Amino acid sequence: MSMAGNLRKVTGLGRVGGLRKVARLARRRPRVDLSHHARSPLGTSVVNCVTYKEGARIPVDGDLVDTVERVRDSRDGFVWLGLHEPSDHEFEGIADLFDLHPLAVEDAVEAHQRPKVERYGETLFAVFKTVCYVEHEELTATSEVVNTGEIMVFVGEDFVITVRHGSHGSLGPLREELEADPAQLAKGPAAVLHAIADHVVDDYLSVTDAVQSDIDLVETAVFSESGARVDPGRIYQLKRELLELKRAVAPLGRPLEELSTRPIQVVAPEIQAYFRDVSDHLLRAKEQIAAFDELLNSILQAHLAQVTVAQNEDMRKITAWAAVIAVPTMVCGVYGMNFEHMPELHWKFGYPLVMGVIAAACGVLYRGFRRNGWL
Repeated sequence: MSMAGNLRKVTGLGRVGGLRKVARLARRRPRVDLSHHARSPLGTSVVNCVTYKEGARIPVDGDLVDTVERVRDSRDGFVWLGLHEPSDHEFEGIADLFDLHPLAVEDAVEAHQRPKVERYGETLFAVFKTVCYVEHEELTATSEVVNTGEIMVFVGEDFVITVRHGSHGSLGPLREELEADPAQLAKGPAAVLHAIADHVVDDYLSVTDAVQSDIDLVETAVFSESGARVDPGRIYQLKRELLELKRAVAPLGRPLEELSTRPIQVVAPEIQAYFRDVSDHLLRAKEQIAAFDELLNSILQAHLAQVTVAQNEDMRKITAWAAVIAVPTMVCGVYGMNFEHMPELHWKFGYPLVMGVIAAACGVLYRGFRRNGWL
């Protein structure tokens, strides 16, 4: 069979509509060893390409087209291709080979998508928002707490393509965990999709636990004796970061519901039960985020109340001291008018008497303010 014939068989393209696309693939067909993770058949964006059969990893020999051709000829197993932030040019050949829908390819390359699940013929396209907690020594008004990324997953009968965006969310450890459980991996590409969803949601729970520690620290600082001097920017920053986390977590509920309840060709009913478990974990994360948001609102209101109370305390002290100082100011102002005929101006004990009256009046006022808690 010719090269074009092989490629037509691999890509599933018809004689009329696919010969031009097949010829293009044949001309640029790469000859790269896919078993080496550092090398890429279509660019440096390819992280790994592995073939699985009955839950076991099979050594890869040849290029991507040969690998897919062997899997489809045997009608057993599947290919898992992992990419990281591919360009349009790098993804073009892969899209042709697996007959991916242009809209899904555009979403996978451009990123910045909401979590969703779309069906394009026999291919399922899923988008997950990944999150990670950013470690920091001290929370400030500009601290980054949550960092987000994306994982796009194409799932077919005999392939899984994962496209990752962001510096975190590596699927290497997840791949190793799946390979340690051949029985689960033998269930096919849908099992990989479930593992990715479960991995993403578990990260949500880990991040919410870490964010709770920051909220506890802010809460302790606000309700301490010096709570009025806490920078409110720290609270607002936590709310902003929590909003970013909420945008990643909340929209995933509907896609998981669809994966766990609606019949989908590439997701077997036995796998749907696993998605229901992931949905339960997601609900827990959403409830925690909602509770954190309410708690931060309460902390912010308590902080503003403390600031108001502190300001009232300061105003009462200022008012009390102003009242005390007003007594000598008034008396001295009267005697400073320099009229010739004023009482006690020529009396020997006039000055001591006036000073005594001033001191007594100030003492009475001071004692009254102290008793009422103004000073």
